[in-house]
Amino acid sequence: MGESGLAGRFFDAAVELLRRVRDEEAANVAAAGEAVAAAVAGGQRVFAFGAGHSSLAAQDVVYRAGGLAVVNLLAVPGVVGVDVMPATLGSALERVDGLAGAVLDSSPATAGDVLFVVSLSGRNALPVEMAMNARALGLTVIGVTSVAYAEETKSRHVSGTFLRDHCDIVLDSKIAVGDAELTHQRVAAPFAPASTVVTSALMQAVMAAATEALADRGVEPPLLRSGNVDGGHEWNGRVMSEYADRIFFRH
Repeated sequence: MGESGLAGRFFDAAVELLRRVRDEEAANVAAAGEAVAAAVAGGQRVFAFGAGHSSLAAQDVVYRAGGLAVVNLLAVPGVVGVDVMPATLGSALERVDGLAGAVLDSSPATAGDVLFVVSLSGRNALPVEMAMNARALGLTVIGVTSVAYAEETKSRHVSGTFLRDHCDIVLDSKIAVGDAELTHQRVAAPFAPASTVVTSALMQAVMAAATEALADRGVEPPLLRSGNVDGGHEWNGRVMSEYADRIFFRH
């Protein structure tokens, strides 16, 4: 079988989005990396939150080989991925007022920590209130979203605002409204979403920038190694012991 033309077009679209994000978001990525580095060097903690498929990018930087050990998932029951039944319940929970505040109040997050809020549309109550409440608590909020949604859709939060309106730093994924890169004349709906590819790349780029910033400060970045390489478990045990007070996914 030969190469699929649509598969090739998807790769081209994803590569172009990654190029745009690299070129247009470089300053914001660097700023986010500095914020993470400052938190790590200053004894603070780092959290990442996302709902539904946006949670994939948040989870991608938690307990990850080659990643910073101090990044913790801020989990909201029922919205972490698509593991609830029915799956539509997760989408409904994103529109529930007050849920974000309850989660933050029971979390270990405190003033001075960093919170990534990942939401493609940034229009639902949960990510908006997560950012609002986190900033009120004194956290630095980094939003990872598509600014296009704030310009082309209506907010579902009572304030009429979007995630981007409540962040210290915004990383724009450049994903078009609808999150589908391809069309076909014999297919009724657009298809092939690229948001996970681009958003995960943004998150990893920030962690790379943070690692560089820590090294420039003379601080050894608390990086995890793969458990599938010799010495990996021993290395990770040392890092987790040293940073035990800032790692919550072990409890």
